[in-house]
Amino acid sequence: MGREARRAQARQERRQRQQQAQARKRAPAVSAPAASDQARRGGGSLLKPRWATDIISELRRVTWPNRTEVFHLTVVVIVVSLLIGMVLGTADLAFGWIVERVVVP
Repeated sequence: MGREARRAQARQERRQRQQQAQARKRAPAVSAPAASDQARRGGGSLLKPRWATDIISELRRVTWPNRTEVFHLTVVVIVVSLLIGMVLGTADLAFGWIVERVVVP
């Protein structure tokens, strides 16, 4: 994650905390029956379970890579895969040659 992305994320989190604090100041007191109804229902609806809303909120906090980062990381994966493939292919050919010359004369 780049420095700019971390700063933007920190700013967004500060704004959210400020908005939540302001909302708490403006919100009227919650009555006891409404709180017990929500606790009995599990805090969510049948169409949107709690785990689904948790996943969505986590995905909103993710800092996704930009196009250039994706391109560079893709190139790295392809190059490393080719190098490992060449090493394993060479080892396979070498062991095959050894088996043909030594084990099966």
